[in-house]
Amino acid sequence: MTMDPGLQAFSEESCEMLEEIENILLKLEDDPDDSSLINELFRSVHTIKGAAGLFGFDNVVSFTHVTESVMMKVRDGELAVTSDLLNLLLSCRDHIMVLVDIALLDNAALDAETRQTDGQLSEKLNVFLGGDLKLMETETAKEVADVPESDASSGNMQNSNWHISLRFKENVLCDGMDPLSFIRYLSTIGDIESLTTLYESLPPPAQMNPESCYLGFEISLRSEAKKEEIEEVFEFVQEDCVIHILPPHSHVDQFIQLIEELPEENLKLGEILKLSGALTERELQEALTEQASGEVEQPLIGDVVTAQHVVETEVVNAAVEKQKQVKASKARESQLIRVNAEKLETLINLIGELVISGAHTSLLAKKSKDLKLLESIGQMSQQVEEIRNAALGLRMVQIGETFNKFRRVVRELSKDLGKEINLVIEGADTELDKSVVDKIGDPLMHLVRNSIDHGIEASEQRTAKNKPVVGELKLSARHESGSIVIEISDDGNGLNKEKILTKALEKGLIADNQSLTEAEIHNLIFKPGFSTAATVSNISGRGVGMDVVRTNIESLRGQVEVHSVAGSGSVFSIRLPLTLAIIDGFLVRVGHQSFIIPLDLIEECISSQDITQSLYKDGNTIELRGKVIPVIRLADIYGIQVESNEKPNNLNDNIVITHYGSKLVGLIVDELLGEYQTVIKPLGKIFQNLRGISGATILGSGEVGLIIEVPTLANYVQELQQNSFMANSEQQVNSSSLLH
Repeated sequence: MTMDPGLQAFSEESCEMLEEIENILLKLEDDPDDSSLINELFRSVHTIKGAAGLFGFDNVVSFTHVTESVMMKVRDGELAVTSDLLNLLLSCRDHIMVLVDIALLDNAALDAETRQTDGQLSEKLNVFLGGDLKLMETETAKEVADVPESDASSGNMQNSNWHISLRFKENVLCDGMDPLSFIRYLSTIGDIESLTTLYESLPPPAQMNPESCYLGFEISLRSEAKKEEIEEVFEFVQEDCVIHILPPHSHVDQFIQLIEELPEENLKLGEILKLSGALTERELQEALTEQASGEVEQPLIGDVVTAQHVVETEVVNAAVEKQKQVKASKARESQLIRVNAEKLETLINLIGELVISGAHTSLLAKKSKDLKLLESIGQMSQQVEEIRNAALGLRMVQIGETFNKFRRVVRELSKDLGKEINLVIEGADTELDKSVVDKIGDPLMHLVRNSIDHGIEASEQRTAKNKPVVGELKLSARHESGSIVIEISDDGNGLNKEKILTKALEKGLIADNQSLTEAEIHNLIFKPGFSTAATVSNISGRGVGMDVVRTNIESLRGQVEVHSVAGSGSVFSIRLPLTLAIIDGFLVRVGHQSFIIPLDLIEECISSQDITQSLYKDGNTIELRGKVIPVIRLADIYGIQVESNEKPNNLNDNIVITHYGSKLVGLIVDELLGEYQTVIKPLGKIFQNLRGISGATILGSGEVGLIIEVPTLANYVQELQQNSFMANSEQQVNSSSLLH
């Protein structure tokens, strides 16, 4: 069932604001006196309450109102930001998310557990409010109905009241907005002293459209709310009505404070004064009229309003200063639009098919040997590449949002375990494909929880080891060789090799007399069912975490490595491709099979003309500019039959030198065919155990090309070296070793 567009917008925006609320609360823990964070926190909660009120989500409005009241006391300096208060507000944030989810399910009734949580949290909030909070009534329709009409439209209102003038456009009902709901919600932030319904736009009965709105309202509101809070009541209907909000009498310092708190937008001076409440709409229009009537030279709008004695000079000066600050901080304003993820995925897929079609067309053009056609195809290929890069760029997002989600995790787990841990985030602006970001969250969660539980010691243990009492957990990201490297590091215990070996022997993962390198011992923690935890807890100990980490990362064509120093800490390094859709590749041929090697992992290519017998040190390594590089024949790995050649052995080889991190590996192929834009196609479940191949692509000829997974081959060659399988130059690689 498709959700109503208005509810969809509420769902998306409330989710974003609740995430932002969590981030603000966690930041306040480090800087509890940051007034900008406190103001932002209050605005976010207030906005959620206002939006929920428009849709009649009374449960959300009621509870959020109580939470907002506590935050208002914090904003006004009546309450200090303490650890207990932050704990409570974080719990309230979680409860609001539950209430929103329930409301979106056809505004379903609360279950017993949710009602109990609602009452318990409200009682705790009431303690911070002095114990005398009266929860707002949710049935405010009656209050609105009982409001007496008066001559508010004439402007005869008390100075202590706000005057709100509403003129709804005819299409407001067709757009799904109910004018009464806005007035109903308005009564939750103050008392409506008078309300007058205006019928000036009402047409004759014969011309009326039952789906159109012809009404206007003049409202006198008694409230301690700020103007920006009243404006937020009408946030969802701003395009469907004309709103004038005339403020009560205020002091100069209050106007100046409102001006300073205005959003960082490029506004004219008159707009700033109007938004702050210092200038009404009528006064602004009169000032503009007088300004335009200047016969010789038009005076400045600030001079006009001060000459008319409607705004004090100090307030005008504050508005001018605000205008200067905005212009200095915003040279240009970026604009964002929401795009459905499915539409973006469709676009990427279509561009992928365009790349394949372009390759086929290019192949036909080369066969025709028509120079003009070849030139035209070359230009088209360049444009297709630019379109491809632009489309992939649309799906690139910063990883910082994913990292920030772990602030709450670190905070809660460290408190549960009685540890003091500081989370450090580096490289938050590093970008990668959103499809990768969406799938990397679970592996990161396992690694973060593992570092907190197993890695970082308790405070007393750290003190005994002369370490800082507060442990450090670091999440970092960077681009490296066409990939993104994510590291999760801590300054804790590190991995205990003896304990790992003992556990591996108990589970039969290794033999008694088996000799393992340090890296191989560390990698045992990724084996299914492996755990060194003495007891099973709700955090770890079941042995189903680290193997899931490796499996999920490898499913993204990535690799995970661990480096650890006993007593000093551990570093888990995850290397992932920037995108899972389209890559620049290098096409090679082995026998009758074509392979694609990711271009960003290629160091250089050595053609058969450049190879001499002296290049080979033995059958499995070459010496290139003083470096000994292991090489591996793709034909041997995948059991491909290669036709015999009259040239001496090795002199018909072409070698592609690839790199993965600090590792160099040469791939021996028969022919180098050049660069190739590659659309990655999954191989399917039947090939899920095929190692060394990350996917396939369709070539211009219609042939299927296999995409080489360089990290797997690099690790495979390293395993061969470590196990001394390369001592005999005549020994061939068992093709089944990569296929199982």
